[in-house]
Amino acid sequence: MQKNSPPTHASLVAVGDSFTEGMSDLMPDGTYRGWADLLAARMAAHAPGFRYANLAVRGKLIGQIVDEQVDVAAAMGADVITLVGGLNDTLRPKCDMGRVRGLLEEAVEKLAPACRQLVLMRSPGRQGPVLERFRPRMEELFACIDQLAARHGALVVDLYAAPSLADPRLWDVDRLHLTADGHRRVAEAVWQTLGYEPEDPDWHVPPPAGAPPGWVTRRVADLRFTRQHLLPWIGRRLTGRSSGDGRPPKRPDLLPYETAVDTGR
Repeated sequence: MQKNSPPTHASLVAVGDSFTEGMSDLMPDGTYRGWADLLAARMAAHAPGFRYANLAVRGKLIGQIVDEQVDVAAAMGADVITLVGGLNDTLRPKCDMGRVRGLLEEAVEKLAPACRQLVLMRSPGRQGPVLERFRPRMEELFACIDQLAARHGALVVDLYAAPSLADPRLWDVDRLHLTADGHRRVAEAVWQTLGYEPEDPDWHVPPPAGAPPGWVTRRVADLRFTRQHLLPWIGRRLTGRSSGDGRPPKRPDLLPYETAVDTGR
């Protein structure tokens, strides 16, 4: 039986926040790689002259994504645009979900006709009390994403339902961002959703079970998380600051892949 030819996409533009920027897939030079860079590398192998831009900036709310990234992405005329946003809004103590839905709809209405294929995502959620607290908002956001995708012909990558991406072992010590293995699995999920031949059919399966960490190890991890990540995050919320303030987009121009990405990574 003859295999179907893989799809051909000549360009990719990624839009979003820290998840799309690539935190916490840290490289030796101090930069972040992440699932979008990994996806671009794979796509480039199938399309000579492939071009890639990543407009994502950590900490951005959906309103900032719409104001700062959406029109820029739409003007690039890419084959594929990925949009992930709104989750930072749901984690705020005060969140107007009606406004979030409206802004997300505005983004999709601009991006869907500006590309061959728009890709949306149901973001992954780490097991734990934080997810339980914000789960209703997250699921309201995901229901909106499903509705918009059906209306505008977008693809939805369901990372929220993947057992592997709920596993705490695939999350960094900040408990907000995926590890390198987590980003690799996200890249695989998007890759398959776009119609490419699977390279890891079991990306959604958690790593093999190991011995659970002891009480002391868990408490040390909790203290480290509180000191290094939770307290600074609370401080930024109280003062109206963001970790992305003043940061430029990760890769602001739609350039040939070899120029836009360090292929030696």
